[in-house]
Amino acid sequence: MNDKTICRIYRTVMLVILTAFITFLITSVGLYAYIKNDGNLFLLTREEIGDISSDLYTYKKIIDQYYLGEVDNEKLKEGAIKGYVDGLGDPYTKYISEDELEEYMQDTKGNYIGIGVYLTGDKEQDKVKIVSVVKNSPAEKVGILPGDYIIGVEDKKYTASQMEELSNDIKEKKEGTNVRIFIERKEEVKMITIKTEKIKINLVEGKMLGDGIGYIEFTSFDETTADDFKIKYDELKAEGMTHLIIDLRNNGGGLVDQATKIADYMIEKDGVILYEVDKNGKETVEKSKNDPIIDIPIVILTNKNTASASEILTGALKDLGKAKIVGTTTYGKGIIQDILSVKGSGAIKITTQEYQTPNHKKINKVGIEPDVKVELPEDVTNLLDVPEEKDTQLQKAKEVVKTIEK
Repeated sequence: MNDKTICRIYRTVMLVILTAFITFLITSVGLYAYIKNDGNLFLLTREEIGDISSDLYTYKKIIDQYYLGEVDNEKLKEGAIKGYVDGLGDPYTKYISEDELEEYMQDTKGNYIGIGVYLTGDKEQDKVKIVSVVKNSPAEKVGILPGDYIIGVEDKKYTASQMEELSNDIKEKKEGTNVRIFIERKEEVKMITIKTEKIKINLVEGKMLGDGIGYIEFTSFDETTADDFKIKYDELKAEGMTHLIIDLRNNGGGLVDQATKIADYMIEKDGVILYEVDKNGKETVEKSKNDPIIDIPIVILTNKNTASASEILTGALKDLGKAKIVGTTTYGKGIIQDILSVKGSGAIKITTQEYQTPNHKKINKVGIEPDVKVELPEDVTNLLDVPEEKDTQLQKAKEVVKTIEK
């Protein structure tokens, strides 16, 4: 065997080895997925992903071979992920595409184009339910109420699992667009035309009610809510406020850190605000970080639309004896969602923890019972615009707050 023959054999062997190595690399890439959480990358193997990848690959081959129309692989991928996540049956866990992610994060800052409603998926009715309506929003102006169902937008109908799709279909409209919304209320359906606007949702409003009683109201917890609350509190304190009523009726929640920051204004340093418990039973304790700066008698007003972050604040102040609760039982959303980004494929808003009050009381699907239960008169139909003379809950709150000793 001469040197040339040896060289040819060597090159052939190396080519086979190199080809096998490249094949291994290509195959290996298909075996893994990367998930980014708090800046860290987590590697998932095929065993951890399960056999869904092989099933989807089979369907992809069928589509590629037989489907008559044009194929948009990106849309197919997004649809597959969305369907997989929706299969959890959790109305709060949603897939967010890369295109939607920036807009979604912008919404949490308190500004978006829309009609001004907070939504949830009512699985029992299989409909999209309005939890609360933003004050002075287009929805409020046309008479839409908490408890109404949105069953259609324009010529499209929606089920509970399509809540995110419904929301996006409205938000993608340009500012000033007339949108036909189909509302169901007590089994009666009516069509309402609403003009979309830029919605400012983190309004914190306040006033003096007389006799030293201050009143602060806000309908969500957004990026600046805690600071806005403190500013409004200081304004009322300068006007002679000695007692405070915080109105969380129809407050659908929002950013948890804003609720805990407001609680921090009133709770002693290192006092427990809430417990967060994950799927493995691991408990995280959120404590007050500062000495309290608010130390006056407080009453919180609640109703069936007081939800999520509102319940965190309500539960903490009730358990620690910092406030009395007047009104009706809260909504009962005692779970927390995180947003985890997936490399090259959007993100998932996923239910990760259940929260409990300082006394370890669960809230999810239970709600918080008021200290003093008060219903509104039966002839009050618009929960967002209750005349003060008919607001029995507010009248009782004014009585109760005067009985609290500090």
